[in-house]
Order: sequence, then C-alpha cells, then structure tokens
Amino acid sequence: MYIVSFFIQAYKLGINIWAFEFAKDLASPALTSIMAIIGKSFLVVIPFLVLYLYFIKKDANVYTFIVAGVLFYVVSDAIKLITKEPRPCNVTELSWINNVACESSYSFPSNHASVLTGLTFFLGKYRYLQIAYVIWLVMVLFGRVYLGLHYFTDVIAGIALSLAMYYVISKYKNRINKLLNNIVKRVLPKLALKV
Repeated sequence: MYIVSFFIQAYKLGINIWAFEFAKDLASPALTSIMAIIGKSFLVVIPFLVLYLYFIKKDANVYTFIVAGVLFYVVSDAIKLITKEPRPCNVTELSWINNVACESSYSFPSNHASVLTGLTFFLGKYRYLQIAYVIWLVMVLFGRVYLGLHYFTDVIAGIALSLAMYYVISKYKNRINKLLNNIVKRVLPKLALKV
C-alpha cells in the first residue's frame, strides 16, 4: 500500500487540482514542447554551472555544489521509495490533466525541486547568474506540474526538503571544499583550486 496515499490522496487536495486546472487553461502544443525541453535542461545547465564555477570563476564552493546536488538527489529519491506516491499522470482520476509522456517512477517529493532549489544559494556571489538560475528554476518547477509529472505539493515538499538540507550542508561547506580540494591536489595538482 502507498504510505502517502494511505494518509492523504494528493489528487484530492484542492491546491493540486487548482494547479492542474491552471496548467490546463494555459496548455498549448508549443508550451508543452517548451516545458518538456526545459524539464530536461538540467542535464546541460548543471554541468555548465560546475564547469563555469570551476574553470572560469575558480570558486572552491564548486565542490560543495556537487556534493550537495548528489546528496539532495539521494535523500529525495530515498523518500520517493518510502512514500511510493504515484505520479499524477498515472492516477486514473486525473486522466484530464496535461501529460506528454508519463514517467513510471514515483512522485513525492519532486527530485527537480529537491535538487535544484538548494543549489541556488551556492551562486550567491554571482548575482546575475543567480537571478537567471532562479528564473530557469521557476520554469522547470512549473513545467513539472504543467506536464502532470508532479503535484504542486510534491514541488513544495521538494523545495522545503532542499532548503533544509542546504542549511545543514552549508555548515560544513568549508570542510567539504578543503577535503575535496586536497584530494584533487594529490591526484591532479594542476586542477587544484585556492581554498
């Protein structure tokens, strides 16, 4: 039995239905195509940011950026395996929502929200980059609901989880940066950064 569905059926929550109705009112083939592309754009954006922070800015926080991204994903995915909430596009009662290609994995919380939200704060030294990132993030998260891949509450939970994990990881940022930079110094000394 699905743990989350046992306690609360997300498809019955008014805020989720409202979000799907809002998305349905905006729906168009062009917007659907754009949202599908934006949803997968993290595969380009995140590696680009890592390379930019490492090679252009030579910012040692890139180490914590990478570690945080991995931890955010692992924790979020572990929660998905515990809750086993079906994606909205797989719920019969929501057959009317937008959906392009439903994924078979679980819904709660949104990995996109869990991973990408906390990474925003690692860009704090680069104001314009951070603003561009936040605009992109909002489009990604909107797209997850728009495409029927997540409930609005999945996205909110992912954001909350990401913020909580960022708070914990940020306390160890300097240690993580030094440790990983020391490993890089030993393995590839020319690529080591100033910490």
